[in-house]
Amino acid sequence: MPTDSCLDTVGSKRNRMFTRSTYRPVTFTRPFLLRGLDEVQPAGTYTIETNEELLHDLSFAAYRRVTTLIFLPARLGGAIAGQVAAIDPLELEAAQKDDATAGYRQTQTGTGAGRHRSHT
Repeated sequence: MPTDSCLDTVGSKRNRMFTRSTYRPVTFTRPFLLRGLDEVQPAGTYTIETNEELLHDLSFAAYRRVTTLIFLPARLGGAIAGQVAAIDPLELEAAQKDDATAGYRQTQTGTGAGRHRSHT
């Protein structure tokens, strides 16, 4: 669900930066690793936040992606409550496709695919 906000950087209308944030769940059926993450993440559902800013001086509304974040849950017994990491949205998309393909291969062969790691 998008959330719009206006950040007034200097106080004038001309310098306002309109941003919107979109949140969506992403589910991995296998452990995965993306650049920007310190370690392999377990299979599960993760929240992805995409932040975009409004492009000015156009005759129509258009946005440019600024950041894509993944929310990581706390590890059992860990000292950190949870983390947020910046990730590459294209690498995330490739990892999702790879995860879906690995699940399909396992179903077809009847064997486990082992640990899943995205390489891009």
